[in-house]
Amino acid sequence: MIYLDNAATTQPSAEVLKKAEKFNGECFFNPSALYRGGLDNNKEISEAREFILKSLGADAKEFECVFTSCGSESDNQAIFSCAKRGIAVTTAGEHAAVHRSFAELKNRGVETRFVSLEKNGAVNTRELLEIVAGGNVRFVSVIHVNNETGAVNDVNFLADAVKKIDKKIVFHSDGVQAYGKLPFRLSPNIDLYSVSAHKINALKGTGALIKRKNLALTPLIYGGGQEYGLRSGTENVFGIKAFEYAAQEKYENLETYCEKVRGLNERMRNALDGELFDFISDEKCSPYILSLSAKGAKGEVVMHMLEEFGVIVGNGSACSSKNRFSRVIEACGRKNDDGVIRISFNPYLTEFEVLFAAEKLNECAAKLAKIIKK
Repeated sequence: MIYLDNAATTQPSAEVLKKAEKFNGECFFNPSALYRGGLDNNKEISEAREFILKSLGADAKEFECVFTSCGSESDNQAIFSCAKRGIAVTTAGEHAAVHRSFAELKNRGVETRFVSLEKNGAVNTRELLEIVAGGNVRFVSVIHVNNETGAVNDVNFLADAVKKIDKKIVFHSDGVQAYGKLPFRLSPNIDLYSVSAHKINALKGTGALIKRKNLALTPLIYGGGQEYGLRSGTENVFGIKAFEYAAQEKYENLETYCEKVRGLNERMRNALDGELFDFISDEKCSPYILSLSAKGAKGEVVMHMLEEFGVIVGNGSACSSKNRFSRVIEACGRKNDDGVIRISFNPYLTEFEVLFAAEKLNECAAKLAKIIKK
């Protein structure tokens, strides 16, 4: 199998799971327990927090790491804690976890604004800052890397620019598709940043919300007061440690992996037939995601044809797979385009695998084009 849907999820690393295995075995203790095993596991969780903060260049005196079940939970907690009054602003290119949360904000009486996108899926910066300058904005959320097109938003610049207009605005970014993939150091002006484990070869069921210490959040789950009282429930020590170990491996090789993936992306792009495909992602997008459209064909049909050859691709966000047309792709100016295919890479792929996948993509799209002409 050639797996090219890594933006949806990644295969857990065997080495990471082996390293974390003891937390499902002899070190199974509840980290809230006061005997040695519990205290040791509590320390292990603290070490994981420290590394994740360090990997983002976040000052531990200013920021803290709250472990959650996933990036979506992290997004939800950030939004519903901080967008309670005034105007909340986000982009038309957000992951469903943010986009649908903003729809719920509107139901709760909070005024919401959605900023338009550029053709590649990046936010319209001028429009965003004009809305903020208009006044009464209290919360801004901008995705770091668009999960459908790979467009990279300069969230450090945006956070700095927003705070220059009004330093009281809370700035959040969904960093799920950026963390462990792109070089990035968290600006002091980003108040909240969401990350997820299963996008970097760790496990589903673990995420984190990086937050400014002096920022008050509301718990989504009440109980025993774990995670600074912000997320009650016994911590998933196995998942948290797997997250830490996977992050360590990614950040030790960050630049090497990024360059390799950039090369694989270019090989794929150059091998695909321009008569059969339109590219949505451009060279400014994350090298980990290449979004394109099969001309005149349905992306879902191409996806299933490729499965016959053992090639797995996506056709947009896995979280919105039930929708025929992607709202994000439409916001990029491509109305009613159901030919979209999302190819998302990992650094463990080979050039042979990428070229084989490109060959089969061309073959499937050409076959469909002939049927359509008839």
